[in-house]
Amino acid sequence: MAENIILDGQKLAWHRDRVQAWLRGERIAPITIDCSLTRRCSYRCMYCYGQLQANDEKKMTREVILRFLTDAADIGVKAVSFVSDGESTCSPHLYDAILHGRAQGLDIALGTNGYLLKEARLEDILPALTYLRFNVSAGEVARYKEIMGAPPDGFDKVCSVIRRSVNIKRRRNLPVTIGLQMVLMPQFTDQILPLARLGKELGADYLVIKHCSDDEDGSLKVDYSRYHALTGLLQEAEALSTKDYLVRAKWSKLMSGGKREYDHCFGPPFILQISGSGLVAPCGMLFNSKYRRFHMGNIAEKSFREIWQSDRYWEVINFIASEKFDAHTMCGTLCLQHKVNEFLWDLKHNRIDFPEAGASPPQHVNFI
Repeated sequence: MAENIILDGQKLAWHRDRVQAWLRGERIAPITIDCSLTRRCSYRCMYCYGQLQANDEKKMTREVILRFLTDAADIGVKAVSFVSDGESTCSPHLYDAILHGRAQGLDIALGTNGYLLKEARLEDILPALTYLRFNVSAGEVARYKEIMGAPPDGFDKVCSVIRRSVNIKRRRNLPVTIGLQMVLMPQFTDQILPLARLGKELGADYLVIKHCSDDEDGSLKVDYSRYHALTGLLQEAEALSTKDYLVRAKWSKLMSGGKREYDHCFGPPFILQISGSGLVAPCGMLFNSKYRRFHMGNIAEKSFREIWQSDRYWEVINFIASEKFDAHTMCGTLCLQHKVNEFLWDLKHNRIDFPEAGASPPQHVNFI
């Protein structure tokens, strides 16, 4: 597991053709798209970035969702993860979307708090998923309810869904990866070890402990300097790893101080985000209506293929990659595209050579 899964990095070494096409100035299809099927959520997490992403919501009907997935596959997208600014289990179309996307040849993943995930549908969807990741940021009942804004039965219900998922995977020998994700704010440190132990008990494949992103105004008040004091505790959690269970902190982001080394944004052509409202934007940091200048269209109003082919899409892509855009001040911290941006910035500025891809691709290679 530890040698074959990348939880703190990027996988562009295995997508050389697309990177080289981008370097030549060609219009490329994203490799990965993160999207949600709704902006609604069943929880109210203390660290939720979704509250900062409000925009005009359109109706994400079954027809709209399936058309988007077909378009994505047709233009060359390789993977779609239902992870964005909403909880996709709140959509009645989630299960159809997973099965349709897989039938189109896409790698499909789901990130969820798990509360509304129907156990009766797990047998259907687990064979179609590359990974299923549960967002669980506490390992004890009372703190789980407090941190995640969950209903009183949330902790026990989600643990039941995770156990059921693991049992189905093992019984059917499915390749799907079942993981847990902790969004760590410095005030949640008491939950690092309880959650690491819980993940092992539940039979998850991994627990990843990640930073909390914030916007350029610091609305969530994340004190990035406090992460440095957690090194020993995070190492203690990682020491709970076994040959069947991996605990991994996203060290590069946790220890970054919330800073970035690149000046412009090169990542969105490779890894794009779509809001649960249907809005297409370079990234979730720019979903909010106040960033309309960066909005490319809405899949509820126009097909994704049309949006991707439009001059508007490429005007935005080119703007954020230009001297006119300052990644240090014009968007939030440590975004989804951060590791991809670091790699592309260094590659484009000849600071690194293109690395040789390993003989065996890592797990989830199309989720870059």
